[in-house]
Amino acid sequence: MRKIEAIVREEKLQDVLDALTAAEITGITVYQVMGCGTQRGCAGVVRGQKVYTQLLPKVKFEIVVSDEKWEKIAIDAIRSSAATGHYGDGKIFAYDLDTVIRIRTGETGYDAINGSKMEE
Repeated sequence: MRKIEAIVREEKLQDVLDALTAAEITGITVYQVMGCGTQRGCAGVVRGQKVYTQLLPKVKFEIVVSDEKWEKIAIDAIRSSAATGHYGDGKIFAYDLDTVIRIRTGETGYDAINGSKMEE
């Protein structure tokens, strides 16, 4: 099992969600976050005054997938939909998960991620 975390520009939220949905990736958690990378924020002019903002608004996605095949699909969907070619496009992190448990049923591992559909 793999966990993917992606931090992208706020304006790319819907593009990334659409790309993940088209790739049949489900189980997505999204956060509004603030951060800076190598660009260390940006400078702008507000009411004639130069203002420097170190932390920029971003969106963080967390996705858990069952294997490396789905990891590649998810990462490709994020990269292709979030890239602008400019500083501040974001980062993607992927790593192994040791344990996943579905609280409702107690299913673990693969079944906790891809278990049965919701019962009616």
